[in-house]
Amino acid sequence: MIKNISNLGDAALYCDFGQDINREINSYVIKYFNKLQQLKIDCINNITPSYNKLIISFDLKKIKYNDLKNLIEKIQIDKDETLNKKILEIPICCEEPYSLDFYRLEEKLKLSKEQILKNFFNKKYFCYMTGFIAGMPFLGDLDENMRVQRLETPRVKVPKGSIGITEQFANIYTFESPGGWNIIGNTPMKVFDNSKEDKPNLINPGDTVIFTEISKKEYSNYE
Repeated sequence: MIKNISNLGDAALYCDFGQDINREINSYVIKYFNKLQQLKIDCINNITPSYNKLIISFDLKKIKYNDLKNLIEKIQIDKDETLNKKILEIPICCEEPYSLDFYRLEEKLKLSKEQILKNFFNKKYFCYMTGFIAGMPFLGDLDENMRVQRLETPRVKVPKGSIGITEQFANIYTFESPGGWNIIGNTPMKVFDNSKEDKPNLINPGDTVIFTEISKKEYSNYE
């Protein structure tokens, strides 16, 4: 549940659910996000969820900070409600030239490439949030022995479709972008489609992702 609400700038509320990053706390963030979307409160301009925070932007001409804060505090959330989300399979090729950082990962994790791949593909990943670039999912939680820091020098360009790992998370680069995550492979699947105005994101907060390994040939022939 929300632990504290404070103002963020002139026209936004900062809802703090705590410092921990886990599925229980994130599920509350998602439930509040979903509830506010359902309520369609006229004065709210935008709602931005993260791991353990929720930012609510509002129109100062329509409501004051304290009035909106009181409204948010009165919202009832069913703690036993199950998030009705999807389970998605995402194909990934971990062969060269897509696996950009395996030498680094082997060195940092003290694991062989075979063990890294086994650990990576044996997990089911929970989508905590999307952001940084449009539709990019932040997927947890990597095992303790798979957690590694970002690159010391970020890349100027990370190829679209790259799957990176850092700390407890994996993510998917939905566009070519600068970035410092350790790239383990690439997916041919389109994870963000801006032609779908209502639902451009393939993966949304609360969804579960299962990565499946494919060969370079399967990657090339993917449709």
